[in-house]
Amino acid sequence: MRLLVVEDDPALSSLLVRALREESYAVDLAQDGQEAEWLAFENPYDVIVLDVMLPIKDGVTVLKNLRDGGIQTPVLFLTAKDSKDDVVKGLDIGGDDYITKPFSLDELLARIRALLRRNSGVTSSILEIGPIRIDPAKKQVTRDGKAIELTAKEYALMEYFGRNAGVVLSRTQLSEHVWDMNFEPTSNVVDVYVGYLRNKVDKAWGSNFIKTMRGHGYMFDVDADQGIEVSKS
Repeated sequence: MRLLVVEDDPALSSLLVRALREESYAVDLAQDGQEAEWLAFENPYDVIVLDVMLPIKDGVTVLKNLRDGGIQTPVLFLTAKDSKDDVVKGLDIGGDDYITKPFSLDELLARIRALLRRNSGVTSSILEIGPIRIDPAKKQVTRDGKAIELTAKEYALMEYFGRNAGVVLSRTQLSEHVWDMNFEPTSNVVDVYVGYLRNKVDKAWGSNFIKTMRGHGYMFDVDADQGIEVSKS
């Protein structure tokens, strides 16, 4: 899942980006409101973590412009204790949640996971698709109760597949939601990582849950194929 962090304090922004990447998120950083707006209109983020007090444009103004422009990405405000009025205004114009500084990383991560669940229409904290169980809090994947050892990027790809089970996902969609702005669009890294994931999730069990949809991309589906040409390669 891909996040945009908007925070102008260098120490805090560095800490947030590092911590979120360690949690397998792809993360882009903006350090003022204008840059945040530009990135949010250019990229399909899954959650935006938005400081209220920012240079050039404040967080509330940024959110208003995003909502007016049709961007409905969930927004989590970062706010100082004395800026509650701004948060109320932000929530009224389409903000989704807020957290007050100083905050614990565990709380921030929990709130991000809650927004991801809400945005994907999932009520449980655990994703269960057939024999596959994905625990976003623990970053763990099991099949039939047996743990599947995944790297951080493999896990991120698996979680995105799990949140979009039964949906055909293009290579562009996968790269935009699992990799950050440093992704090289001409590379075959998406196909490579799908191959890694397929080896661990499918081939060890002799199944074909991760399907190649010729001319379209990939689909994670534990049910019968959906009538689109499927390749196991």
